[in-house]
Amino acid sequence: MVRSRRNERHTAYDDRQAAYERRINARYAGNGSIYVYGDTARELEPERQWEVEPRKHVQPAVRKNRERAHHMSAGYVLFLAAALCTAAFVLVNYIQMQADLTNLTRSTAVKASELNSLRDANNEKYNRIINSIDLEEIKRIAIGELGMTYAQEGQIILYDNEGDDYMRQVQGTK
Repeated sequence: MVRSRRNERHTAYDDRQAAYERRINARYAGNGSIYVYGDTARELEPERQWEVEPRKHVQPAVRKNRERAHHMSAGYVLFLAAALCTAAFVLVNYIQMQADLTNLTRSTAVKASELNSLRDANNEKYNRIINSIDLEEIKRIAIGELGMTYAQEGQIILYDNEGDDYMRQVQGTK
């Protein structure tokens, strides 16, 4: 006699269910009552689901797609390798440019600090030179030793410079 799978499953289920019921009846056949230990009633053995879900039949097209998804072609692997190399190249260049930028920023900060210290030193020397000039001594040497005199009223000539050019004096007035 040939049985189908479905009938075999139901027969197996029925057999298990009958065995379960026999065990229960044998356990409590003595006096017909169940003794509960403690202050709470325990649940008797719960019914178990013995029925196995039927196996789904996979169509050949679906199986073929799944197999194709698990295997990569050589072209796809080459494409992924090229993409990985490109991404690595871009990332390495980006990191290199960031390092160069950091070095340039540090170099600029060092140069700016050096410029400020040179300006401070230059201003300090300039102020020292200006403060060391004695105008009275210059006036004494100019008048006494070089024979210079103050300009008279008629010796001062005023002019209007209308252009942005400079003016050259070619002949002196006496």
